[in-house]
Amino acid sequence: MPSKWPLLLTVVFLCACAILSLAALKGSSEDELIVHAKAVAREIPLIGFYLQPAVGGIVLSASFWRRFAAIENVVAIKIAPFNRYRTLDVVRGVVEAGAAERVTLYTGNDDHIVPDLVTPYAIPHNGAVTTVRIKGGLLGHWSVWVRKAVELLDQAHAAAATGAAPAALLTLDSQVTDCNAAIFDVANNFHGAIAGCHEILRRQGLLEGIWCLDPAESLGPGQKDEIDRVCAAYPHLNDDAFVHQNLGRWLA
Repeated sequence: MPSKWPLLLTVVFLCACAILSLAALKGSSEDELIVHAKAVAREIPLIGFYLQPAVGGIVLSASFWRRFAAIENVVAIKIAPFNRYRTLDVVRGVVEAGAAERVTLYTGNDDHIVPDLVTPYAIPHNGAVTTVRIKGGLLGHWSVWVRKAVELLDQAHAAAATGAAPAALLTLDSQVTDCNAAIFDVANNFHGAIAGCHEILRRQGLLEGIWCLDPAESLGPGQKDEIDRVCAAYPHLNDDAFVHQNLGRWLA
């Protein structure tokens, strides 16, 4: 199957589902959150979203994720707490719910993309060990340099199939994370996250500017210099040449 087809099928799948962030329900009890999730799931297939607290998310326990994954119409979870312990809470919750075959896991941890994709998570439960993998990514970082994102996912899937991740693939971890730190404006607590993605697309000619819905939202202090730095340091991680070759056709 050509490498573009899994990505296209994922897009179609996601368009038929609702991605549920619980950030607006901060302060609610676990029971209240589950009642809300069940109400949404009665209307449309549901993708859970563990949003990191730094940008408004709430901390959710393994108990919550076990109960959430047990909801029949839950089909996937985007894991984006930017925290190893909380990532494991999601994986453990899915296994304990007996939902590992039904619920697809996606990484949203832009600081840990490569290891998330190549790690086999072996979770003991009820006297047995269930091994699950994160199958793909729903990542802000992948809104840019998309061709390279597809190539990285292909490499991760190939490594998972063989059971061994080559050193060259693991080397990309810190490099991808460094790029993400600049694009997402980690130095300014993610203030310029959306504007940073827009800036990459603007440089490639895909956007005219970096405007956001919030007029006060723009690049953070020093973020432009950081984007300059990672673009120069890691040319193998961008798809500038590919975009340049196709831009005229795309915008025609």
